[in-house]
Amino acid sequence: MRETKTQLKERTERIIKLLKRAHPDAKCALNHSNAFELLIATILSAQCTDERVNKVTADLFRKYRKPGDYLKVAATELQDDIRTTGFFRNKSKSIQGACKMLVEEFDGEVPQSMEELLKLPGVARKTANVVLGVAYRKAEGVVVDTHVSRLSHRLKLTRDKDAGKIEKDLMEIVPRKHRIEFAHLLTFHGRGTCRARRLSSEASGVEEMRPTSS
Repeated sequence: MRETKTQLKERTERIIKLLKRAHPDAKCALNHSNAFELLIATILSAQCTDERVNKVTADLFRKYRKPGDYLKVAATELQDDIRTTGFFRNKSKSIQGACKMLVEEFDGEVPQSMEELLKLPGVARKTANVVLGVAYRKAEGVVVDTHVSRLSHRLKLTRDKDAGKIEKDLMEIVPRKHRIEFAHLLTFHGRGTCRARRLSSEASGVEEMRPTSS
Protein backbone atom coordinates (compact mmCIF):
# COMPACT_ATOMS: atom_id res chain seq x y z
CA MET A 1 0.00 0.00 0.00
CA ARG A 2 1.31 3.41 -0.93
CA GLU A 3 2.20 5.80 1.89
CA THR A 4 -0.15 8.60 2.73
CA LYS A 5 1.23 12.15 2.61
CA THR A 6 1.15 12.25 6.42
CA GLN A 7 3.15 9.02 6.69
CA LEU A 8 5.65 10.30 4.13
CA LYS A 9 6.12 13.54 6.04
CA GLU A 10 6.66 11.66 9.30
CA ARG A 11 9.18 9.30 7.68
CA THR A 12 11.02 12.25 6.16
CA GLU A 13 11.38 13.90 9.55
CA ARG A 14 12.78 10.64 10.99
CA ILE A 15 15.26 10.48 8.11
CA ILE A 16 16.37 14.04 8.82
CA LYS A 17 16.92 13.24 12.50
CA LEU A 18 19.02 10.18 11.63
CA LEU A 19 21.10 12.10 9.10
CA LYS A 20 21.69 14.98 11.52
CA ARG A 21 22.97 12.45 14.04
CA ALA A 22 25.22 10.80 11.46
CA HIS A 23 26.47 14.03 9.86
CA PRO A 24 26.47 16.81 12.48
CA ASP A 25 29.07 18.72 10.46
CA ALA A 26 27.06 18.78 7.21
CA LYS A 27 27.31 22.14 5.49
CA CYS A 28 27.87 23.76 2.10
CA ALA A 29 31.06 22.28 0.67
CA LEU A 30 31.86 25.24 -1.57
CA ASN A 31 34.40 27.62 -0.05
CA HIS A 32 33.23 31.24 -0.07
CA SER A 33 33.27 34.36 2.08
CA ASN A 34 30.20 36.15 0.75
CA ALA A 35 27.11 35.72 -1.42
CA PHE A 36 28.90 36.80 -4.59
CA GLU A 37 31.67 34.23 -4.21
CA LEU A 38 29.07 31.56 -3.49
CA LEU A 39 27.20 32.50 -6.66
CA ILE A 40 30.36 32.14 -8.76
CA ALA A 41 31.37 28.89 -7.06
CA THR A 42 27.93 27.38 -7.59
CA ILE A 43 27.95 28.26 -11.29
CA LEU A 44 31.35 26.58 -11.56
CA SER A 45 30.13 23.49 -9.71
CA ALA A 46 27.92 22.34 -12.58
CA GLN A 47 29.25 18.97 -13.79
CA CYS A 48 32.27 19.42 -11.53
CA THR A 49 33.26 18.25 -8.07
CA ASP A 50 33.20 20.71 -5.18
CA GLU A 51 36.81 19.77 -4.44
CA ARG A 52 37.92 20.87 -7.89
CA VAL A 53 35.87 24.07 -7.68
CA ASN A 54 37.49 24.94 -4.35
CA LYS A 55 40.94 24.50 -5.86
CA VAL A 56 40.05 26.83 -8.72
CA THR A 57 38.35 29.48 -6.59
CA ALA A 58 41.28 29.63 -4.17
CA ASP A 59 43.11 31.61 -6.87
CA LEU A 60 40.05 32.98 -8.66
CA PHE A 61 38.71 34.84 -5.64
CA ARG A 62 42.05 36.51 -5.05
CA LYS A 63 42.13 37.74 -8.65
CA TYR A 64 38.46 38.79 -8.91
CA ARG A 65 36.99 40.54 -5.88
CA LYS A 66 33.74 41.99 -7.24
CA PRO A 67 31.47 41.70 -10.29
CA GLY A 68 33.22 44.50 -12.15
CA ASP A 69 36.54 42.65 -11.98
CA TYR A 70 35.18 39.82 -14.11
CA LEU A 71 34.11 42.33 -16.75
CA LYS A 72 37.58 43.86 -17.10
CA VAL A 73 39.17 40.76 -18.62
CA ALA A 74 38.71 39.07 -21.96
CA ALA A 75 36.53 35.96 -22.02
CA THR A 76 39.55 33.90 -23.04
CA GLU A 77 41.43 34.91 -19.89
CA LEU A 78 38.55 33.96 -17.63
CA GLN A 79 38.19 30.70 -19.54
CA ASP A 80 41.81 29.87 -18.79
CA ASP A 81 41.24 30.68 -15.11
CA ILE A 82 38.35 28.21 -14.80
CA ARG A 83 39.33 25.68 -17.48
CA THR A 84 39.74 22.70 -15.15
CA THR A 85 36.12 22.92 -13.95
CA GLY A 86 34.92 21.81 -17.38
CA PHE A 87 32.50 23.49 -19.79
CA PHE A 88 34.67 26.56 -19.24
CA ARG A 89 33.40 28.49 -22.26
CA ASN A 90 29.76 28.28 -21.18
CA LYS A 91 30.64 28.95 -17.56
CA SER A 92 32.74 31.96 -18.51
CA LYS A 93 29.84 33.34 -20.54
CA SER A 94 27.43 32.78 -17.64
CA ILE A 95 29.74 34.37 -15.08
CA GLN A 96 30.42 37.47 -17.13
CA GLY A 97 26.75 37.74 -18.10
CA ALA A 98 25.68 37.46 -14.46
CA CYS A 99 28.28 40.01 -13.38
CA LYS A 100 27.15 42.44 -16.06
CA MET A 101 23.58 42.21 -14.83
CA LEU A 102 24.65 42.54 -11.19
CA VAL A 103 26.47 45.76 -12.02
CA GLU A 104 23.80 47.23 -14.29
CA GLU A 105 20.64 46.20 -12.46
CA PHE A 106 21.51 45.33 -8.87
CA ASP A 107 24.21 47.84 -7.88
CA GLY A 108 26.79 45.07 -7.79
CA GLU A 109 24.93 43.15 -5.09
CA VAL A 110 23.60 39.60 -5.33
CA PRO A 111 19.80 39.81 -5.11
CA GLN A 112 17.96 38.11 -2.29
CA SER A 113 14.86 36.84 -4.07
CA MET A 114 14.30 33.78 -6.24
CA GLU A 115 12.64 35.88 -8.96
CA GLU A 116 15.61 38.23 -9.27
CA LEU A 117 18.27 35.52 -9.03
CA LEU A 118 16.66 33.57 -11.86
CA LYS A 119 17.15 36.58 -14.12
CA LEU A 120 20.93 36.15 -13.93
CA PRO A 121 22.58 34.26 -16.81
CA GLY A 122 23.64 30.78 -15.75
CA VAL A 123 21.37 30.72 -12.72
CA ALA A 124 18.62 28.12 -12.43
CA ARG A 125 16.71 27.03 -9.32
CA LYS A 126 19.54 24.88 -7.94
CA THR A 127 22.01 27.77 -7.93
CA ALA A 128 19.40 30.22 -6.67
CA ASN A 129 18.44 27.88 -3.82
CA VAL A 130 22.09 27.47 -2.82
CA VAL A 131 22.64 31.24 -2.68
CA LEU A 132 19.37 31.98 -0.91
CA GLY A 133 19.75 29.18 1.61
CA VAL A 134 23.45 29.36 2.43
CA ALA A 135 24.19 33.06 2.02
CA TYR A 136 20.86 34.57 3.07
CA ARG A 137 19.29 31.76 5.16
CA LYS A 138 16.12 31.89 3.08
CA ALA A 139 14.44 28.53 2.59
CA GLU A 140 12.62 29.27 -0.65
CA GLY A 141 13.04 25.76 -1.99
CA VAL A 142 15.22 22.65 -1.81
CA VAL A 143 18.55 22.26 -3.59
CA VAL A 144 18.37 19.27 -5.92
CA ASP A 145 21.80 18.06 -7.01
CA THR A 146 22.87 14.58 -8.12
CA HIS A 147 23.10 13.29 -4.53
CA VAL A 148 19.73 14.70 -3.49
CA SER A 149 18.09 13.32 -6.62
CA ARG A 150 19.63 9.85 -6.24
CA LEU A 151 18.97 9.44 -2.53
CA SER A 152 15.46 10.90 -2.73
CA HIS A 153 14.67 8.13 -5.19
CA ARG A 154 16.47 5.48 -3.15
CA LEU A 155 14.55 6.49 -0.04
CA LYS A 156 11.32 6.70 -2.06
CA LEU A 157 10.68 10.31 -1.21
CA THR A 158 9.84 11.02 -4.85
CA ARG A 159 9.05 9.11 -8.01
CA ASP A 160 10.01 11.88 -10.42
CA LYS A 161 13.28 12.21 -12.31
CA ASP A 162 12.97 15.84 -13.33
CA ALA A 163 14.82 18.13 -10.90
CA GLY A 164 11.99 20.65 -10.80
CA LYS A 165 9.40 18.01 -9.98
CA ILE A 166 11.70 16.42 -7.39
CA GLU A 167 12.06 19.79 -5.69
CA LYS A 168 8.30 20.26 -5.68
CA ASP A 169 7.82 16.83 -4.10
CA LEU A 170 10.44 17.50 -1.44
CA MET A 171 9.01 20.92 -0.59
CA GLU A 172 5.74 19.18 0.29
CA ILE A 173 7.33 16.80 2.80
CA VAL A 174 10.46 18.55 4.13
CA PRO A 175 9.57 21.12 6.83
CA ARG A 176 10.66 24.62 5.87
CA LYS A 177 12.92 24.80 8.92
CA HIS A 178 14.91 21.84 7.55
CA ARG A 179 14.96 22.69 3.83
CA ILE A 180 18.37 24.34 3.84
CA GLU A 181 20.15 21.61 5.78
CA PHE A 182 18.29 18.78 4.04
CA ALA A 183 20.38 19.02 0.87
CA HIS A 184 23.62 19.27 2.88
CA LEU A 185 22.69 16.15 4.83
CA LEU A 186 21.87 14.09 1.75
CA THR A 187 24.98 15.31 -0.03
CA PHE A 188 27.23 14.39 2.90
CA HIS A 189 25.51 11.01 3.16
CA GLY A 190 25.80 10.45 -0.57
CA ARG A 191 29.52 11.20 -0.62
CA GLY A 192 30.33 9.18 2.45
CA THR A 193 28.08 6.39 3.66
CA CYS A 194 25.79 5.93 0.69
CA ARG A 195 27.57 5.30 -2.59
CA ALA A 196 25.76 5.02 -5.88
CA ARG A 197 25.54 1.23 -5.87
CA ARG A 198 24.42 0.62 -2.31
CA LEU A 199 22.51 2.36 0.44
CA SER A 200 24.36 1.54 3.64
CA SER A 201 22.67 1.58 7.04
CA GLU A 202 25.81 0.99 9.06
CA ALA A 203 26.46 4.62 9.93
CA SER A 204 23.00 6.09 10.18
CA GLY A 205 20.14 3.59 10.02
CA VAL A 206 18.68 5.45 7.04
CA GLU A 207 18.21 2.19 5.12
CA GLU A 208 15.48 1.18 7.56
CA MET A 209 13.62 4.37 6.72
CA ARG A 210 12.66 3.08 3.28
CA PRO A 211 9.05 1.83 3.06
CA THR A 212 8.71 -1.91 2.46
CA SER A 213 5.91 -1.38 -0.06
CA SER A 214 5.85 0.66 -3.24
